[in-house]
Amino acid sequence: MAEPVLEMRGVSKSFGATDALKDVSLSLMAGEIHALVGENGAGKSTLIKAMTGIHRPSAGTILMDGREVAFRDSGAAQQAGVAAIYQEPMVFPDLSVAENIFISHRDRPQLIDWGRMNEEAAEIIARLGVRLDPRRAASELTLAEQQTVEIARAISLKVRVLIMDEPSASLSDHEVRRLFGIARALRDAGVAVLYISHRLEEIFALSDRVTVMRDGRHISTRPTAETTQAGLIAEMVGRDMAGRFARMPGQAREEVMLRVAGLGRAGAFADISFEVRAGEIVCLSGLVGARRTDVALALFGIAPADAGRIELAGQAVRIASPKDAMRLGIAYVSEDRRRLGLALGESIAANITLPALPRYTGALGRIDRLRELADAEGFARRLNIRAPGVTVPAGTLSGGNQQKVMLAKWLNMAPKVLIVDEPTRGIDIGAKAEVHALMRALAGQGVAILVISSDLPEVLSLADRVLVMREGRLAGEFPGETATDEAVMRLAVGAV
Repeated sequence: MAEPVLEMRGVSKSFGATDALKDVSLSLMAGEIHALVGENGAGKSTLIKAMTGIHRPSAGTILMDGREVAFRDSGAAQQAGVAAIYQEPMVFPDLSVAENIFISHRDRPQLIDWGRMNEEAAEIIARLGVRLDPRRAASELTLAEQQTVEIARAISLKVRVLIMDEPSASLSDHEVRRLFGIARALRDAGVAVLYISHRLEEIFALSDRVTVMRDGRHISTRPTAETTQAGLIAEMVGRDMAGRFARMPGQAREEVMLRVAGLGRAGAFADISFEVRAGEIVCLSGLVGARRTDVALALFGIAPADAGRIELAGQAVRIASPKDAMRLGIAYVSEDRRRLGLALGESIAANITLPALPRYTGALGRIDRLRELADAEGFARRLNIRAPGVTVPAGTLSGGNQQKVMLAKWLNMAPKVLIVDEPTRGIDIGAKAEVHALMRALAGQGVAILVISSDLPEVLSLADRVLVMREGRLAGEFPGETATDEAVMRLAVGAV
C-alpha cells in the first residue's frame, strides 16, 4: 500500500482541563477524497488546526511522506503543501483575483511583473475548469468564486493536502456541483483532499473513504462504499436518531400574530402577503436568490419595506429599525452567525443578555453581573449549550453551540414572533434535532415562528405551512402535511 502523504499518529490536544483531541490517528493518501464527519464539538476543527500549524499537538506525531514534521504556523504548513479552505472564504476584498492567489508567495521579486502574474493566475484558474478574470476585484466575487480563488492560491503553492471545511454550506446546488468537479479534478491530479461536511449526501456522492469522530476521538475509518447514512449517524452521535425529525401535530391557535399584506421593497421583493398564527411554524422556502432573507430583514427593520402593511396581533405597526421590531416583540436569528448574529469576542452571558440589557442595568448604569450569569446559565442548561462556562467567548464555541447561543439571546426577550433564518446551516445532526425540538416547544408556548430554510427535508419536517418564493414574489403555499419535495421545487423553479 502507498505511503500516506500526511499521517497523524496518536495526536492529542488539551486546552487546560479540556481534552479536544484524544489519541487520534488519521492517514491521507494521494489521489483520494477522504471525508471527515462528526457532530459539532467532535474535534474536527482542532484536528484541522493541528494539521495546518495553528495548534501544536499536546502529544502524538504528524508525518509527511513518512517523516515527522512540526509546523510552527500556518505559513510553514502551506510551504510544505498543506492548505485549508473554509465555509467563509478569507480573501482580501481590495485586491484582485491574481493578487489574492499569489499573496502567500515569499519567493516573488519585489518588482511585480503584473502581466506575467495575471497570465499565471489565468493558467491556474483554467486548470480548475472555471472562468474568472484574474484582474477582477475580489470584492465583486460570489462566495463560490471566492472559494475558487482560495483553491487556486493553494494550487499555486503546490498543494499536496487540501482541507475543505464545510465548503458547500452557503452555496447553491449549481455551485456545489462545480465545487465537486474541482475536488475531483484535484484528486485526479494526485492531491489528497480532506472533505468535511454535515451533509451526508455529499459524503456519499464525493468521498472515497470516510472517518468518523466523536468527543475528540477517532471512531472509525472505512471505504465510503462500505457504510450507510444510518451507520454514520449512529457512530457520529452515539445514540438512536430515529424519529427525531418526524412531523409533529400542528399547534397553531386562532389568533393571527403576524400578518403582512402587499409588502415590498424596490429592487428586492414585491406584493408579499401571508400570516403566521400564534403557535404556528411557517416555513419560507425557495432557491438561493429568491429574496427570502430580504423579507426577514424588512420585518426586523434592518432594511425596511417601502410598500405594504404589517400587523402584529391585529394592530397595524411601523417597523423602521430593529429597535422598533424588538419593542414590538419581534426577534430575528440571522443566518450569518459571525457578522450579524453574535459578538464573538464577548462572553456567552454577554451575548445572551445583550438584547435585554436594560433589564440587567441598575440606576447608576451598572450591569448586575450575578443576575446576568444566573439567567445565562439557565439558558445554557435549557438549550444544552456545551461550553466550559457562560463566561467563555462565544467565538470559541462550535457552530451548533453558537447557533444555540443566538437562539438563547432572542428567547431572553420572550418574543411574540420569532424569525429564524437558516436555523441549522452548518451544524451537525444532533444539534439540528435539538434546534427543531426547541422551535416546536416554543410554538407550543404560543410563539409565532417564521423559518427561512434551503433544506427541504427540514422544511417538510417542521412546517405547519410552507410558503414558496421565487424571484422576489410568493409563488404558492402548501399545508405542511401535504407538501412534498417535488411540489415545492416545481414552484421554486417556476415549472408549470
